[in-house]
Amino acid sequence: MSGLELFAATLGVIAVWLTVRQNPWCWPIGLVMVLLYSWIFFEVKLYSDMLLQVIYAALQLYGWWQWTRAGHAHQGRDVSRLGASALVCGLTLGTIGSLLLGAAMAHWTDAAQPWLDAALTAFSLVAQFWMAQKRLQCWPLWIVLDCIFVGLFIYKGMYLTAALYGVFTLLAIQGWRTWRSDPLLRS
Repeated sequence: MSGLELFAATLGVIAVWLTVRQNPWCWPIGLVMVLLYSWIFFEVKLYSDMLLQVIYAALQLYGWWQWTRAGHAHQGRDVSRLGASALVCGLTLGTIGSLLLGAAMAHWTDAAQPWLDAALTAFSLVAQFWMAQKRLQCWPLWIVLDCIFVGLFIYKGMYLTAALYGVFTLLAIQGWRTWRSDPLLRS
């Protein structure tokens, strides 16, 4: 555990807590966190996770725009549900991304857990995209992913980050409850 990991973890808790509360400041704080974690993951040879953090940086900017400028009257998005076809499409893209990235990481790198890391990366991108669009289904996906991330980080000896993802799991449960009860929730 390093001071950098502690700082990044603290920012992560703040960012997800603000996300649950639908506060758009979650996005710039999350941007700083993911940039820090890209370096941390590079150091422990979790290259798919490092790549994920770089992509998250772009998605943080996209999410900030979606939450503050998109939607009707350009005042940001309301919470909504994905339709069945969009749900299946997102999960299919996650599966394809898992297989392609896993094969690349297994073949061309010395990644510690190429297949698991790739699957977590691909499905995290799906969840993050859904979150940026304020789709309710992002939360159950985050719950599953965060639980698996906890195990991976314990395996890698990244105990603070494992604890962070444990907190993320609890916050995702709270996010799911909160967003489901949003009076503006649309189908």
